[in-house]
Amino acid sequence: METKINRQWRLATRPTGLIKELNFEWHEEPVPSPGKDEILVRNLYLSLDPANRAWVREAKAYATPVAIGEVMRGIAIGVVEQSHHGDFQAGDIVKGVLGWQDYALTDDTALTKLPTLPIPLSAYFGVFGIIGPAAYFGLLEIGKPKAGETVVVSAAAGAVGSLVGQIAKIKGCRVVGIAGTDEKCRWMTEELGFDAAINYKTEPVHKRLKTHCPNGIDVFFDNVGGAILDDVLSLINVRARIAICGFISQYNAVEPEPGPYNFRNILAQRTRIEGFIIFDYIDRYNEAYEALGGWLAEGKIQYRVDVIDGLENAPSGINKLFDGSNNGKLIVKVSEEPFSNAAG
Repeated sequence: METKINRQWRLATRPTGLIKELNFEWHEEPVPSPGKDEILVRNLYLSLDPANRAWVREAKAYATPVAIGEVMRGIAIGVVEQSHHGDFQAGDIVKGVLGWQDYALTDDTALTKLPTLPIPLSAYFGVFGIIGPAAYFGLLEIGKPKAGETVVVSAAAGAVGSLVGQIAKIKGCRVVGIAGTDEKCRWMTEELGFDAAINYKTEPVHKRLKTHCPNGIDVFFDNVGGAILDDVLSLINVRARIAICGFISQYNAVEPEPGPYNFRNILAQRTRIEGFIIFDYIDRYNEAYEALGGWLAEGKIQYRVDVIDGLENAPSGINKLFDGSNNGKLIVKVSEEPFSNAAG
């Protein structure tokens, strides 16, 4: 019988600036066999996230860095191929931190069995992955938007930002999104219902924010940091709320970035700024999924998934997150699904 091969990307060096393929080593080895209480999973889809860049830094943040020589960390959806664990059977569809590889040998602590729903598997990364709760809790728990308020979202055509803007509209807010292409801006205003959109690459952001936010800014959902955060701080209202979800403008910086020049407005306007990690809300994910699922069924929200074909393209594909060329949630198709999903 021919030996199955497990292809892997292992971290070889720590990136300076953008991630490069040379930062990884392509490794091939026989597919392992599960031992007692172990499960062998074949990866189907791999999530590419800004957090991947943070995980390969040497400095520890909220998670231990990936070690040199270790399989690159990544969240994946897969199918159980073999199981010596009573709670998992061959054919189960699961999700977990399974890594940049074809097969993962794991135990039950790393796996979540996905429910059978009439949705594409990619939706478990689109709405029902971590981006759904990130948008839901970041906006509603930290931003606390009220009907009639103005909400600004950076990276607003991205996986999280696009959901944030749509939820804010459901809550009766005026929503202004910031993105990097005219096509993304049209998508936000013509399909997602945003009131206005700003192309930060071709338009003066501060000037456009003053135009589109005539009554100031009450809530800012920030995925970017840097100059855009500074522009927003100059226009915040009294008791504004700012939810910090990410600093994607700075993840690849090789020198320290200057702090906001308008920081004093936080005091003057009595603004609350709070950063969050989505795992802070892990015990409440079902609350978000129930709400998001209802809005999705009612046609009140939509999402995009940007699929890269082939595990070999993961190191180059991840930079779509940082140059703005991705359209929605970025994932890699690692292998074929074991069945045809009725919803697509």
